[in-house]
Amino acid sequence: MQISGNTVFIPGATSGIGLALALRLQAAGNTVVVGGRRADLLERIRAEHPVLDTVRIDTTDPESVRSAAKQVLTNHPDLDVLVTMAGIMRVEDWRTPAGFLDSAEATITTNVLGPIRLIAAFVEHLQSRPDATIMTVSSGLAFAPLAATPSYNASKAAIHLLSESLRLQLAGTSVHVVELEPPSVRTDLMPGQAESEFAMPLDAFVDEVMKLLETQPDATEIQVENVKFLRYGEARGDYADVVATLNRLDPHGR
Repeated sequence: MQISGNTVFIPGATSGIGLALALRLQAAGNTVVVGGRRADLLERIRAEHPVLDTVRIDTTDPESVRSAAKQVLTNHPDLDVLVTMAGIMRVEDWRTPAGFLDSAEATITTNVLGPIRLIAAFVEHLQSRPDATIMTVSSGLAFAPLAATPSYNASKAAIHLLSESLRLQLAGTSVHVVELEPPSVRTDLMPGQAESEFAMPLDAFVDEVMKLLETQPDATEIQVENVKFLRYGEARGDYADVVATLNRLDPHGR
């Protein structure tokens, strides 16, 4: 992925990593469209950051995805980067259905079906562009599980293998598939996460992501140093220690 000169759509970018990345990409010389469910947040973003375009989208609703895609492509026919950022993370107790079922269904709908719907809405258009990118967003927890968040872990593992598979299928096209793999970052994804000493500061994370995008334009996985402990535990042979350390340091998913 080239660091500038793109038109980028980032659904799920009304806060946290998504909004921070949107602002950095715009500052680097890209046209950026952010999407989100809440109209009030989109209005605030337009007021605070008029350089960004906005569109309302709910990735749990197939019709909303189709409508938003039509709006984005009408207003930005040169769109060449899709970042499937939207996601949720919830603590679950799988010892009883009441402790996890509703949460699990919502998590899989948002974190797995949401990106699938987004890709379906844009993949034909992206193949018509001379150089395009689909950036998926998994997690370090795709490679080492946090006990408190089973459905989130599973959803991000699914995104990792979806990314690998999609990259194979699109190998003969103009579309590149890049997987962003965040560690725990200080955002409001989970209660208390924004204050967690275990989590990486948001600005530091986005700084490193932008540097990696600039210096490694052909990378298939964007991995800041903080995520490599989780990402490569199995390859190093210390997977059991990684899982034990993760769950000792961050037992509540923050």
